[in-house]
Amino acid sequence: MNRTSRGLRSAAVIAVMTAVSLSLAGCGAGDSLAQQWNSGGDTGYIGGDGTITEIPEAQRGEPVVFAGTDEKGAAVSSEDFAGSVTVVNFWYAGCAPCRVEAPDLETVHTTFADQGVIFLGVNTRDQSDQAVQFADEFGVTYPSIMDTADNRSVQRAFAGSIPLNAVPTTLVLDTEGRVAVRILGQLQDASILTTLVSDTLAEK
Repeated sequence: MNRTSRGLRSAAVIAVMTAVSLSLAGCGAGDSLAQQWNSGGDTGYIGGDGTITEIPEAQRGEPVVFAGTDEKGAAVSSEDFAGSVTVVNFWYAGCAPCRVEAPDLETVHTTFADQGVIFLGVNTRDQSDQAVQFADEFGVTYPSIMDTADNRSVQRAFAGSIPLNAVPTTLVLDTEGRVAVRILGQLQDASILTTLVSDTLAEK
């Protein structure tokens, strides 16, 4: 492991020590997105600070089971990702941090394309045409489930496994479909996600 990776590992461990008790205990904040989704609310963007939470294999919950339809009308479900490390990003087009991090997410997606890592967006607000326009504008090539206010079943499924307290939030799922990593808020650099995905791949 090089110096950069060691530094990222140290930072992630510190983040886990400070955040894991909150993240595994459930939603505490009154304005959390998980509470909004569970109550059917939609008050808008709630910022995160980029905190990284890594969950040890022995402490991960059950595989997250979900299904939905992407922006082009294709059916998508957790069964499609069985056996693969999967990156799931919660976003919407009007979210400024989502727009900033989109190129970094696509960079990591491209980096791992030949290693079986799958990327999936979960759009929390827009109509399909807005999601397609966003993908075209920022060069995003992976699909997004449209999981907006009339349903929110995908958001509910993930909120039952780990608190989703901000948009954007990025999760890394292990090959069993369990949440291994949460990045709460904007991804600060593509290299961070690259390291986290690499670590999850190495578990195999």
